[in-house]
Amino acid sequence: MMDDRHFMKLALELAALGQGTTSPNPMVGALIVKDDKIIGRGYHRAAGSAHAEVNAIDNAGDAARGATLYVTLEPCNHTGRTPPCTEKILRAGIGRVVVAMEDPNPDVRGGGNRYLSEKGIEITTGICESSARLLNESFIKYVTTGRPFVTLKWAATLDGQIATRTGDARWVTGAESRAFVHRMRHASDAILVGINTVRQDDPSLTARLENTEGKDPIRIVLDTKLSIAANAKMLHQDSNAATVIITGSNVSEKKIKTIENMGTRVIPTQLKRKRIDMEALINRLGKMKITTLLIEGGGKIIASALAAGIVDKVNLFYAPKILGGDDGVPVCRGKGPKKMNSSIRIKNIRLHRFGEDIMLEGYLGTSSK
Repeated sequence: MMDDRHFMKLALELAALGQGTTSPNPMVGALIVKDDKIIGRGYHRAAGSAHAEVNAIDNAGDAARGATLYVTLEPCNHTGRTPPCTEKILRAGIGRVVVAMEDPNPDVRGGGNRYLSEKGIEITTGICESSARLLNESFIKYVTTGRPFVTLKWAATLDGQIATRTGDARWVTGAESRAFVHRMRHASDAILVGINTVRQDDPSLTARLENTEGKDPIRIVLDTKLSIAANAKMLHQDSNAATVIITGSNVSEKKIKTIENMGTRVIPTQLKRKRIDMEALINRLGKMKITTLLIEGGGKIIASALAAGIVDKVNLFYAPKILGGDDGVPVCRGKGPKKMNSSIRIKNIRLHRFGEDIMLEGYLGTSSK
Protein backbone atom coordinates (compact mmCIF):
# COMPACT_ATOMS: atom_id res chain seq x y z
CA MET A 1 0.00 0.00 0.00
CA MET A 2 1.35 3.42 -0.93
CA ASP A 3 2.35 5.83 1.83
CA ASP A 4 0.03 8.74 1.09
CA ARG A 5 1.58 11.04 3.69
CA HIS A 6 5.09 10.48 2.35
CA PHE A 7 4.16 11.39 -1.21
CA MET A 8 1.99 14.33 -0.12
CA LYS A 9 4.88 15.80 1.88
CA LEU A 10 6.99 15.64 -1.28
CA ALA A 11 4.20 17.34 -3.23
CA LEU A 12 4.08 20.10 -0.61
CA GLU A 13 7.84 20.63 -1.00
CA LEU A 14 7.27 21.03 -4.73
CA ALA A 15 4.44 23.49 -4.12
CA ALA A 16 6.69 25.70 -2.00
CA LEU A 17 8.95 26.26 -5.01
CA GLY A 18 6.27 28.63 -6.31
CA GLN A 19 6.55 30.96 -3.32
CA GLY A 20 6.54 34.57 -4.40
CA THR A 21 5.50 33.95 -8.01
CA THR A 22 1.96 32.50 -7.99
CA SER A 23 -0.09 35.33 -6.44
CA PRO A 24 -3.01 35.79 -6.55
CA ASN A 25 -3.13 32.04 -7.16
CA PRO A 26 -2.17 29.47 -4.50
CA MET A 27 1.03 27.44 -4.39
CA VAL A 28 0.28 23.91 -5.58
CA GLY A 29 2.45 20.84 -6.07
CA ALA A 30 1.63 17.49 -7.70
CA LEU A 31 3.17 14.05 -8.09
CA ILE A 32 2.22 11.11 -10.31
CA VAL A 33 2.99 7.81 -8.57
CA LYS A 34 2.81 4.28 -9.99
CA ASP A 35 3.96 1.08 -8.27
CA ASP A 36 5.36 3.21 -5.42
CA LYS A 37 7.58 5.14 -7.82
CA ILE A 38 7.33 8.80 -8.77
CA ILE A 39 6.91 9.07 -12.52
CA GLY A 40 5.84 12.70 -12.80
CA ARG A 41 6.40 15.95 -10.95
CA GLY A 42 4.97 19.43 -11.33
CA TYR A 43 4.14 22.63 -9.51
CA HIS A 44 2.33 25.86 -10.29
CA ARG A 45 5.07 28.29 -11.29
CA ALA A 46 3.21 31.54 -11.87
CA ALA A 47 -0.29 32.99 -12.22
CA GLY A 48 -1.58 32.32 -15.72
CA SER A 49 0.78 29.39 -16.32
CA ALA A 50 -0.10 25.69 -16.29
CA HIS A 51 -1.35 24.24 -13.02
CA ALA A 52 0.62 21.70 -11.01
CA GLU A 53 -1.49 18.73 -12.12
CA VAL A 54 -1.00 19.56 -15.79
CA ASN A 55 2.76 19.85 -15.38
CA ALA A 56 2.97 16.56 -13.46
CA ILE A 57 0.84 14.67 -15.99
CA ASP A 58 2.83 16.06 -18.91
CA ASN A 59 6.01 15.05 -17.09
CA ALA A 60 4.73 11.48 -16.66
CA GLY A 61 3.42 11.14 -20.23
CA ASP A 62 1.51 8.00 -21.19
CA ALA A 63 2.72 6.25 -18.04
CA ALA A 64 0.20 8.32 -16.05
CA ARG A 65 -2.62 5.95 -17.10
CA GLY A 66 -3.77 4.00 -14.04
CA ALA A 67 -1.43 5.94 -11.71
CA THR A 68 -2.17 7.94 -8.55
CA LEU A 69 -2.09 11.73 -8.56
CA TYR A 70 -1.04 13.48 -5.35
CA VAL A 71 -1.99 17.15 -5.35
CA THR A 72 -1.83 19.67 -2.52
CA LEU A 73 -5.06 21.49 -3.49
CA GLU A 74 -8.31 20.21 -4.96
CA PRO A 75 -8.11 20.14 -8.80
CA CYS A 76 -10.03 22.96 -10.44
CA ASN A 77 -13.20 22.16 -12.38
CA HIS A 78 -13.70 25.57 -13.97
CA THR A 79 -12.14 27.51 -16.81
CA GLY A 80 -10.14 30.55 -15.77
CA ARG A 81 -6.88 31.67 -17.34
CA THR A 82 -6.23 27.94 -17.93
CA PRO A 83 -8.54 25.00 -18.77
CA PRO A 84 -9.99 22.85 -15.92
CA CYS A 85 -7.48 20.36 -14.48
CA THR A 86 -10.22 17.77 -13.97
CA GLU A 87 -10.50 17.22 -17.73
CA LYS A 88 -6.73 16.78 -18.03
CA ILE A 89 -6.86 14.19 -15.22
CA LEU A 90 -9.65 12.26 -16.95
CA ARG A 91 -7.89 12.27 -20.33
CA ALA A 92 -4.69 11.03 -18.73
CA GLY A 93 -6.50 7.98 -17.30
CA ILE A 94 -5.50 8.69 -13.69
CA GLY A 95 -6.99 6.00 -11.46
CA ARG A 96 -6.84 7.67 -8.05
CA VAL A 97 -6.45 11.25 -6.78
CA VAL A 98 -5.15 12.09 -3.30
CA VAL A 99 -5.85 15.68 -2.22
CA ALA A 100 -4.41 17.56 0.76
CA MET A 101 -7.19 20.15 1.06
CA GLU A 102 -10.34 21.31 -0.68
CA ASP A 103 -10.27 24.58 -2.57
CA PRO A 104 -11.10 27.26 0.07
CA ASN A 105 -12.88 29.43 -2.51
CA PRO A 106 -16.55 29.19 -1.41
CA ASP A 107 -17.70 29.46 -5.04
CA VAL A 108 -15.90 26.31 -6.18
CA ARG A 109 -15.11 24.30 -3.01
CA GLY A 110 -15.62 20.57 -3.47
CA GLY A 111 -16.58 20.83 -7.13
CA GLY A 112 -13.41 19.30 -8.54
CA ASN A 113 -13.38 16.35 -6.14
CA ARG A 114 -17.08 15.72 -6.69
CA TYR A 115 -16.80 15.82 -10.48
CA LEU A 116 -13.89 13.37 -10.55
CA SER A 117 -15.68 11.02 -8.13
CA GLU A 118 -18.77 11.05 -10.33
CA LYS A 119 -16.55 10.01 -13.25
CA GLY A 120 -15.37 6.94 -11.33
CA ILE A 121 -12.04 8.16 -9.98
CA GLU A 122 -11.23 7.24 -6.38
CA ILE A 123 -10.74 10.39 -4.27
CA THR A 124 -8.90 10.60 -0.93
CA THR A 125 -8.85 13.96 0.86
CA GLY A 126 -7.34 15.52 3.96
CA ILE A 127 -3.83 14.06 3.69
CA CYS A 128 -1.39 16.54 5.35
CA GLU A 129 -4.21 19.09 5.34
CA SER A 130 -2.81 21.24 8.16
CA SER A 131 0.52 21.60 6.33
CA ALA A 132 -1.28 22.47 3.10
CA ARG A 133 -3.36 25.13 4.85
CA LEU A 134 -0.26 26.62 6.46
CA LEU A 135 1.51 26.80 3.11
CA ASN A 136 -1.39 28.71 1.56
CA GLU A 137 -2.57 30.69 4.59
CA SER A 138 -2.40 33.93 2.60
CA PHE A 139 -4.46 32.56 -0.29
CA ILE A 140 -7.06 31.19 2.15
CA LYS A 141 -7.47 34.58 3.85
CA TYR A 142 -7.69 36.48 0.56
CA VAL A 143 -10.11 34.16 -1.24
CA THR A 144 -12.49 33.96 1.74
CA THR A 145 -12.44 37.63 2.81
CA GLY A 146 -11.14 39.66 -0.14
CA ARG A 147 -8.48 41.13 2.17
CA PRO A 148 -4.73 40.52 2.21
CA PHE A 149 -3.03 38.33 4.78
CA VAL A 150 -1.01 40.74 6.93
CA THR A 151 2.32 39.83 8.51
CA LEU A 152 3.99 42.23 10.94
CA LYS A 153 7.76 42.11 11.27
CA TRP A 154 10.16 43.90 13.56
CA ALA A 155 13.76 43.53 14.69
CA ALA A 156 14.51 44.59 18.25
CA THR A 157 17.01 44.41 21.06
CA LEU A 158 16.18 42.32 24.11
CA ASP A 159 14.99 45.46 25.86
CA GLY A 160 12.47 46.13 23.10
CA GLN A 161 14.07 48.89 21.05
CA ILE A 162 14.37 49.06 17.27
CA ALA A 163 16.90 51.90 17.10
CA THR A 164 19.13 54.02 19.33
CA ARG A 165 18.25 57.55 20.49
CA THR A 166 19.91 58.88 17.32
CA GLY A 167 17.77 56.64 15.13
CA ASP A 168 20.63 54.29 14.27
CA ALA A 169 19.27 50.80 13.46
CA ARG A 170 22.04 49.30 11.34
CA TRP A 171 22.07 46.62 12.24
CA VAL A 172 19.92 45.33 15.08
CA THR A 173 20.00 41.74 13.87
CA GLY A 174 22.62 39.67 12.07
CA ALA A 175 23.11 38.74 8.43
CA GLU A 176 21.14 35.47 8.69
CA SER A 177 18.04 37.26 9.99
CA ARG A 178 18.28 39.93 7.34
CA ALA A 179 18.57 37.28 4.62
CA PHE A 180 15.36 35.66 5.89
CA VAL A 181 13.59 39.04 5.81
CA HIS A 182 14.50 39.35 2.12
CA ARG A 183 12.87 35.95 1.54
CA MET A 184 9.78 37.26 3.35
CA ARG A 185 9.74 40.25 1.00
CA HIS A 186 10.08 37.95 -2.02
CA ALA A 187 7.04 36.00 -0.79
CA SER A 188 4.91 39.13 -0.26
CA ASP A 189 2.84 41.08 -2.77
CA ALA A 190 3.48 44.34 -0.96
CA ILE A 191 5.54 45.85 1.86
CA LEU A 192 4.38 48.77 3.98
CA VAL A 193 6.30 51.36 5.99
CA GLY A 194 5.64 54.82 7.36
CA ILE A 195 7.19 58.07 6.16
CA ASN A 196 9.35 58.33 9.31
CA THR A 197 11.08 55.08 8.35
CA VAL A 198 11.71 56.48 4.86
CA ARG A 199 13.17 59.67 6.32
CA GLN A 200 15.38 57.88 8.85
CA ASP A 201 16.59 54.85 6.88
CA ASP A 202 15.97 55.76 3.22
CA PRO A 203 15.28 52.07 2.47
CA SER A 204 15.10 50.41 -0.94
CA LEU A 205 12.52 47.82 0.21
CA THR A 206 13.62 45.33 -2.44
CA ALA A 207 14.06 41.55 -2.20
CA ARG A 208 17.74 40.66 -2.51
CA LEU A 209 18.22 36.89 -2.46
CA GLU A 210 21.42 34.90 -2.55
CA ASN A 211 22.14 32.95 -5.74
CA THR A 212 18.79 33.78 -7.32
CA GLU A 213 16.75 36.75 -8.44
CA GLY A 214 14.16 37.92 -5.96
CA LYS A 215 10.72 39.34 -6.74
CA ASP A 216 10.36 42.83 -5.33
CA PRO A 217 7.12 43.58 -3.46
CA ILE A 218 5.03 46.66 -4.21
CA ARG A 219 6.40 49.38 -1.92
CA ILE A 220 3.69 51.19 0.07
CA VAL A 221 4.43 54.30 2.13
CA LEU A 222 1.96 55.91 4.52
CA ASP A 223 2.62 59.64 4.20
CA THR A 224 -0.35 61.76 5.28
CA LYS A 225 1.19 65.08 4.14
CA LEU A 226 3.02 63.72 1.08
CA SER A 227 6.30 64.93 2.50
CA ILE A 228 8.54 62.26 0.96
CA ALA A 229 11.81 63.68 -0.35
CA ALA A 230 12.19 63.76 -4.12
CA ASN A 231 15.53 61.92 -3.85
CA ALA A 232 14.24 59.05 -1.68
CA LYS A 233 15.66 55.74 -2.91
CA MET A 234 12.33 54.04 -3.37
CA LEU A 235 11.25 56.70 -5.86
CA HIS A 236 14.20 55.78 -8.09
CA GLN A 237 14.32 51.98 -7.99
CA ASP A 238 15.32 49.83 -10.93
CA SER A 239 12.49 47.44 -10.11
CA ASN A 240 9.50 45.82 -11.75
CA ALA A 241 7.45 46.56 -8.63
CA ALA A 242 5.61 49.83 -8.18
CA THR A 243 5.91 52.35 -5.38
CA VAL A 244 2.59 53.56 -3.95
CA ILE A 245 2.15 56.41 -1.51
CA ILE A 246 -1.00 56.60 0.59
CA THR A 247 -1.63 60.21 1.57
CA GLY A 248 -4.33 62.45 3.02
CA SER A 249 -7.24 63.72 0.95
CA ASN A 250 -6.31 67.36 1.59
CA VAL A 251 -2.92 67.20 -0.16
CA SER A 252 -2.62 69.59 -3.09
CA GLU A 253 -2.91 68.35 -6.66
CA LYS A 254 0.41 70.02 -7.45
CA LYS A 255 2.22 67.89 -4.86
CA ILE A 256 0.55 64.76 -6.13
CA LYS A 257 1.44 65.52 -9.77
CA THR A 258 5.08 66.16 -8.84
CA ILE A 259 5.43 62.71 -7.29
CA GLU A 260 3.36 60.93 -9.94
CA ASN A 261 5.52 62.43 -12.69
CA MET A 262 8.39 60.49 -11.13
CA GLY A 263 6.54 57.22 -11.81
CA THR A 264 5.05 56.73 -8.36
CA ARG A 265 1.34 56.21 -7.75
CA VAL A 266 -0.27 58.46 -5.14
CA ILE A 267 -3.57 57.45 -3.54
CA PRO A 268 -5.33 60.16 -1.49
CA THR A 269 -7.54 58.72 1.26
CA GLN A 270 -9.63 59.89 4.18
CA LEU A 271 -7.85 60.10 7.52
CA LYS A 272 -9.01 58.84 10.89
CA ARG A 273 -7.77 60.87 13.85
CA LYS A 274 -5.23 62.51 11.50
CA ARG A 275 -3.79 59.13 10.47
CA ILE A 276 -4.40 56.70 7.63
CA ASP A 277 -7.40 54.51 8.41
CA MET A 278 -5.74 51.08 8.49
CA GLU A 279 -8.99 49.14 8.22
CA ALA A 280 -10.05 51.06 5.11
CA LEU A 281 -6.55 50.71 3.69
CA ILE A 282 -6.59 46.92 3.97
CA ASN A 283 -9.91 46.78 2.13
CA ARG A 284 -8.46 49.03 -0.59
CA LEU A 285 -5.37 46.82 -0.96
CA GLY A 286 -7.58 43.77 -1.31
CA LYS A 287 -9.37 45.42 -4.22
CA MET A 288 -5.91 45.99 -5.75
CA LYS A 289 -5.45 42.17 -5.64
CA ILE A 290 -2.75 42.37 -3.03
CA THR A 291 -3.03 39.04 -1.23
CA THR A 292 -0.04 39.32 1.12
CA LEU A 293 1.15 42.42 2.95
CA LEU A 294 4.32 42.67 5.01
CA ILE A 295 4.45 45.55 7.51
CA GLU A 296 7.97 46.56 8.52
CA GLY A 297 7.33 49.68 10.59
CA GLY A 298 8.22 52.03 12.15
CA GLY A 299 6.86 52.31 15.67
CA LYS A 300 3.74 54.36 14.93
CA ILE A 301 2.76 52.15 12.00
CA ILE A 302 3.29 48.99 14.05
CA ALA A 303 1.14 50.37 16.86
CA SER A 304 -1.58 51.53 14.44
CA ALA A 305 -1.71 48.15 12.69
CA LEU A 306 -2.02 46.29 15.98
CA ALA A 307 -4.64 48.71 17.31
CA ALA A 308 -6.71 48.35 14.13
CA GLY A 309 -6.69 44.56 14.44
CA ILE A 310 -5.51 44.02 10.86
CA VAL A 311 -2.50 41.82 11.69
CA ASP A 312 -2.78 38.07 11.11
CA LYS A 313 0.76 36.95 11.84
CA VAL A 314 3.94 38.25 13.47
CA ASN A 315 7.60 37.50 12.77
CA LEU A 316 9.48 39.14 15.61
CA PHE A 317 13.28 39.10 15.54
CA TYR A 318 15.27 39.61 18.74
CA ALA A 319 19.02 40.09 18.79
CA PRO A 320 21.16 39.30 21.86
CA LYS A 321 21.74 43.01 22.48
CA ILE A 322 20.67 45.41 25.21
CA LEU A 323 20.74 49.18 24.69
CA GLY A 324 20.43 49.69 28.42
CA GLY A 325 18.50 52.97 28.33
CA ASP A 326 14.97 54.26 27.90
CA ASP A 327 15.79 56.85 25.26
CA GLY A 328 15.93 54.57 22.21
CA VAL A 329 13.14 53.97 19.70
CA PRO A 330 10.53 51.53 21.11
CA VAL A 331 8.90 48.86 18.98
CA CYS A 332 5.51 50.54 19.38
CA ARG A 333 4.83 54.25 19.77
CA GLY A 334 1.72 55.70 21.34
CA LYS A 335 -0.53 54.81 24.25
CA GLY A 336 -0.97 51.19 25.25
CA PRO A 337 -3.68 49.61 27.42
CA LYS A 338 -4.07 50.38 31.12
CA LYS A 339 -4.24 46.73 32.18
CA MET A 340 -1.99 43.80 31.33
CA ASN A 341 -5.04 41.64 30.65
CA SER A 342 -5.84 43.96 27.72
CA SER A 343 -2.59 43.11 25.96
CA ILE A 344 -2.60 41.43 22.55
CA ARG A 345 -2.14 37.66 22.75
CA ILE A 346 0.02 35.72 20.31
CA LYS A 347 -0.98 32.12 19.59
CA ASN A 348 0.46 29.04 17.89
CA ILE A 349 4.00 30.21 18.63
CA ARG A 350 7.07 28.77 16.91
CA LEU A 351 10.66 29.79 17.60
CA HIS A 352 13.40 29.90 14.95
CA ARG A 353 17.12 30.56 15.26
CA PHE A 354 19.05 32.68 12.77
CA GLY A 355 22.68 32.83 13.81
CA GLU A 356 22.60 34.41 17.27
CA ASP A 357 19.11 35.88 16.76
CA ILE A 358 15.77 34.40 17.78
CA MET A 359 12.62 34.85 15.70
CA LEU A 360 9.22 34.39 17.30
CA GLU A 361 6.50 33.46 14.82
CA GLY A 362 2.87 33.44 15.86
CA TYR A 363 -0.71 34.38 15.04
CA LEU A 364 -3.21 36.92 16.28
CA GLY A 365 -6.92 36.55 16.80
CA THR A 366 -8.86 34.23 14.51
CA SER A 367 -6.23 33.89 11.81
CA SER A 368 -6.61 31.15 9.20
CA LYS A 369 -3.84 29.20 10.97
